[in-house]
Formats: sequence, C-alpha cells, structure tokens
Amino acid sequence: MKYDVIIIGGGPSGLMAAVAASAHGARALLVDKGDKLGRKLGISGGGRCNVTNAKEIDELITHIPGNGRFLYSAFSHYNNRDIIRFFENLGIALKEEDRGRMFPVSDKAKTVVDALVGKVRSQGVEILVNRAVAKVLYEEGRTAGIQLKDGQKIESSAVIVATGGKSVPHTGSTGDGYPWAEMAGHTITELFPTEVPLLSRDAFIQSKELQGISLRDIVATVWNPKGKKVIQHDGDLIFTHFGLSGPVALRCSQFVVKTLKKFEVSTVKLTIDLFPQKSVEELVEESLNLARSEPKKAIKNVLKGLLPERMIPIILKKSGLTGETTYDNIPRQPWSDMAALLKGFPVNISGTLSIEEAFVTGGGVHLKEIDPKTMQSKLMEGLFFCGEILDIHGYTGGYNITAAFTTGYTAGKSAAESVQSAGTN
Repeated sequence: MKYDVIIIGGGPSGLMAAVAASAHGARALLVDKGDKLGRKLGISGGGRCNVTNAKEIDELITHIPGNGRFLYSAFSHYNNRDIIRFFENLGIALKEEDRGRMFPVSDKAKTVVDALVGKVRSQGVEILVNRAVAKVLYEEGRTAGIQLKDGQKIESSAVIVATGGKSVPHTGSTGDGYPWAEMAGHTITELFPTEVPLLSRDAFIQSKELQGISLRDIVATVWNPKGKKVIQHDGDLIFTHFGLSGPVALRCSQFVVKTLKKFEVSTVKLTIDLFPQKSVEELVEESLNLARSEPKKAIKNVLKGLLPERMIPIILKKSGLTGETTYDNIPRQPWSDMAALLKGFPVNISGTLSIEEAFVTGGGVHLKEIDPKTMQSKLMEGLFFCGEILDIHGYTGGYNITAAFTTGYTAGKSAAESVQSAGTN
C-alpha cells in the first residue's frame, strides 16, 4: 500500500494538511490513534472553537511570542484571512468578538470540526482511526513511510508529522512525534507548559480567602529578581485555590517559567494593577472622598465601593490600616501605601500547573532545522512538521490555532508539490 502523502495526527494542523495535500493533487492518507478526529479542535475556545484571530499579520506575530516570526513565510501564502475564507466557503458563518477572536456564529465547535472533517473526506483523503503509529520509516536519507503499532507498514515518500505537543493529553497529544523527529536527527528544544494557570504559596492563596474572585480589566506585571519588568498584560484574572488563572495569568505563564529557570529562583513576583487607568494620587483622593462622604463609617465598609469585599482585609493589613478606622482618624501615609498597593498588589508565583494541564506546549522541533517556506525538514527529505510539535507557541485567543492551520496548509501543499516534482524528474 503506497500513498503520495501520509499525515500523522487528526488535529487542526493535520486536518488542514490533509485538505491542502489532497487539493494539490496528492493521494493522501490521514492516520490518527484516537477514535475521533479533531478532538482538540472540539474543546478549543471553551467549546466554541476560536478558529483564528482577525488582527493584522504583524499583530498576530506579536501575539505568538514563541518564535512567531518564523511564520512570516507561511503567512505570505496562507494567513488568517485565508482561514476565514476557508470556513466561510464551507458554509460556516463567523463572527468577530473582543480582541479579534473569530468564532462560528453557531457558538459550537462541533460545527467547525464536522465541516473540516467533511472537507477532508470529500476530497478523497483516506482516513485510518484507532491506528497508532509506531515509527516513521527512513531509508537512505529520506522518508519511506510509516509503521503502525500492529506491525503494518505503509509506504510514502512524504510524511507529515502533526501529532501535537504534550498538553491536553486526553485529546491525543502525548508527545508521540518527538522521538520520530529525533530519529531523523532533529533537536527537540526543552518542553515547558505555557498558557497555563499559575501557582502561589502565599498565605492568602493557601487559605483560599480570595478563591473565585474575578478581576476585570486589570494589568499584571511579571518582575525578575533584579526588579526589572519582564512582561505586562492587561485583561481579566481570577484567584483560584492554588494561585491565579484567567487570560492574563495564562499569558504571563511562559514568562514566569522562563524567569524561574533563568534566575534559578523559587518564586517570581507578579503584581496586579487593579486600577490601570488611575494614578496613585487619584486613588488616594477618590478613596478619601468616599470616606469623607460617610465620615462615621468604618473604612472596611467604605472600601466596598472600590474593591471586592474579600480583598479588603488583606489590603488593609498589608497597608498597616485598621478596618474600624473612620475618616477623621485615617493616617495619611498608610492610606497612601494602600493606594500604591492597589496599583501593585503582589503575588509570589512559585510555578505553574504541569505541561499536561497546560493549554499549549512550549518548545518542540527546533526551527533552525525546518524550512519556513515549506515546513520540510532540512535534515530528512520528505519529512514535514506542522502544528504544536514545532517550537512555536502563542497566547490563547486564536493565535495557536492560526499557527496550526497555517503550518498545516503549508506542509500539506509543499508535501504534495514535492511528490509531484519528484515524479516529473
């Protein structure tokens, strides 16, 4: 049994690779070890499937801090606009939400998965599910096909590895592709969790005093041990029983991991600006005015108009203030200290949840060994990579899936063209 192109992995990048390979004339086979294609796609965007992001290319690249610049070549012939057109041509109406995120109007990931899998089938791609791949076969410096775990060998001169990373393993991403890459001579850069909740051993976290409190439109800053700003993100955040979660925490996570490792420290400081649109002086004045308007009221009750109630005792304690104090007895310096704390509430971050609990895997196949125009290995002819197995990672919000679709399309098209080129020589 022989195919022009074999794609291993039925996630977003693998499905798009199958579409592109078959659209460019290749007889393609898609192999997946699971019983269902598009599992990770089905849970993306909170089950609504954030298919891409509508931002301009340069902004997209900025939001893919893990080697996003590598994608410039791929974006030059298949980008987010093409992804939007692709799904709209499949009859899926899309809508743009906050920060450029694109969702199906149906708000159901199943709509996207069914349409994409249907497209793969309609283009004649053969599909094998529940068939795990044992290894990619190499002969005389090029790919020769694959061997399944049941021993069956399937020949092909072009193999696309789209097996994902190690995050969300219940969708099938268990790192299968890394050993196959290494067998071809590839370097796997260190893997780490990214887009993952943060851990803290601070007393107010361990006591669960703030668990469940959501903060909207805040700014979080990660600091290195020398007091230098590492990264800053704005948006929403939530306190959990183990630390911090929500979009801002997830975006800060990769920088926390890298800072902990670089400086060999046990914790990294993260500060939360609860009022990014106001200065310390403005907060001093505003909070004093609140207290002045009800001079007999204890400040712990006055501050309910400014802060989540469960945060107030912690803020007061850190500022050296007593909750029962009334307006006439407010000490000026501690009150200023309190306002400063609202602009930089500290949380000591000790790490993140595991890579298996992360949304995205950092690290992967070293990009210096991959041709950015084709996604083909520079070390093994006929071997292609796409999606999360590559050392590319972005923020949540449609950026990772855009990278997956873009690299998948590029790999599929390039693999088909390489086979045709070899056939005409």
